[in-house]
Amino acid sequence: MKLILATKNSGKIDEIKKILSDLDIQILSAEEVGIKNDIVEDGKTFKENALKKASFVLLKTGEWTMADDSGICINKLSGLPGVKSARWTGKSRNGKEMVSKTLNKLKDIKSRQAYFECTVALINPKGKHWFFTGRIYGRVTKEPKGKIDSKLPYDVLFVPQGHKKTFAEMTKEGKNKISHRGIALRKLMEFIKNEINSGPKLHPGFSCG
Repeated sequence: MKLILATKNSGKIDEIKKILSDLDIQILSAEEVGIKNDIVEDGKTFKENALKKASFVLLKTGEWTMADDSGICINKLSGLPGVKSARWTGKSRNGKEMVSKTLNKLKDIKSRQAYFECTVALINPKGKHWFFTGRIYGRVTKEPKGKIDSKLPYDVLFVPQGHKKTFAEMTKEGKNKISHRGIALRKLMEFIKNEINSGPKLHPGFSCG
């Protein structure tokens, strides 16, 4: 089986390939199969954006395709930046600017509860799709901690519940074990093992929360 990742985000690609490494499938990024288009993420939910990206790549390749959409949702900011996490500072998509804007928005706020959410959309060559969602709760720090990754900038601000380090301060393996993306992708992995390899049994639009 070949699985195409509908993303050009190198940080996401690296995490996805590591988490799904136990699967006996070929995993390729969109760029590796010649797709360089930027897909407009104008959906109102993570599900809408993930499905839009996966559907676009499916039309180009005809292969099993998956896409994820994720972001940080801050309680006191009414869930922002949420689906706008990657576009929080407009077209620049500068990691340091995203971090700075987030901290400025919270400068007078004591309650800093937040959660990261990731929704994965999986589509087969016939156009049937399934969703897998992961969420992890925690808090936003008052200053960046760890090295800012331009592709995953909010990691320097987020401390998962029950932990003392930000995502950015953790090892990649440590983060993947508990992260929102890790949770969603492990659900996907079980689905592929239990359903696809023995023949799909679930109806289109199946959602694994």
